[in-house]
Amino acid sequence: MILEVKDLHVFYGAIHALHGISFHVEEGEIVTLIGANGAGKSTTLNTICGLLRPRQGQIFFKGQDITKIPADQIVKLGISQVPEGRKIFAPLTVKENLEMGAFTRNDKQGIQKSMERVFASFPRLQERLSQLGGTLSGGEQQMLAVGRGLMSNPQLLLLDEPSMGLAPILVEEIFQIIREINEQGVSILLVEQNANMALQVAHRGYVLETGRIVLEGTAQELRANPQVKAAYLGG
Repeated sequence: MILEVKDLHVFYGAIHALHGISFHVEEGEIVTLIGANGAGKSTTLNTICGLLRPRQGQIFFKGQDITKIPADQIVKLGISQVPEGRKIFAPLTVKENLEMGAFTRNDKQGIQKSMERVFASFPRLQERLSQLGGTLSGGEQQMLAVGRGLMSNPQLLLLDEPSMGLAPILVEEIFQIIREINEQGVSILLVEQNANMALQVAHRGYVLETGRIVLEGTAQELRANPQVKAAYLGG
């Protein structure tokens, strides 16, 4: 098991955002969290990567308790997040954005290998290496955000709404790349509003409603579930 989340309670001031959620990701899996806006999906990712602190509960990465470890140390351990809304560095070039993703590393050869791996997944980024991040199209910015996330050489990649704001053809492309990244040995925890696409690419999933996990199962089981169909799949 690469990630285990146990009884996680997270608050924003007096607001109880996560109510004791527990779930896990096995090595080599794509696991998706689906749910409406405000269900607690992004809060969950931000807590795993150390940007938020839980009031109660524990997070284990490869058996190690990382609940209180600072965010930069969590990146060093092998967890990388691609945040919602991309959050690339608009004034920096594509190359500089990618280099920022490797800020915890000092193995030059390894960094170069990661850069080549990013270009294999996203050839367009190689063509735009000296272009400023802010001048890229939405789809290219999403590719850059994922590429930057891969530059830390993660074992677990947290993806927050990778399809948001993208044209349908680009959504297909991004999800194909997510599959390929997973096939290269990276475990993935995927938060995604587009439940249809998420359940096509994931092995298993959990449904979050107002900070609680209300359903879990294989992607196939969730796709067939009448509640999921009605609430998230337009069925």
